[in-house]
Amino acid sequence: VQLQASGGGLVQAGGSLRLSCASSGRIYSSWIVAWFRQAPGKEREFVAGTRWSRDSTYYSDSAKGRFTISRDSAKFTVVLQMNSLKPEDTAVYFCATRTTQFGTTRADDFGLWGQGTQVTVSS
Repeated sequence: VQLQASGGGLVQAGGSLRLSCASSGRIYSSWIVAWFRQAPGKEREFVAGTRWSRDSTYYSDSAKGRFTISRDSAKFTVVLQMNSLKPEDTAVYFCATRTTQFGTTRADDFGLWGQGTQVTVSS
């Protein structure tokens, strides 16, 4: 199983970006997929999570109301739509997946990670 994150870039504050996480290999729709981010000098933090089947979602407080995690029309691709971006959203964004425990926000609980995609929000 591999995850491929894409869609990062440079955007001005208040702008939007759409990140995608595409999977390959044997993925089950019940598995949990989440986005995390890591800013320089900081720990990796949870942003948003769902299942590949996208039946439920959960968000960090900083993401609620601004970010939306959803399933793309492509099979086993999850997107993170980020609106009203702020400079403090600047980070490398990663997607990760695990088989059980919907609702977990601990990075250590996720064993399979994609490479990161850089998001930079200028003020």
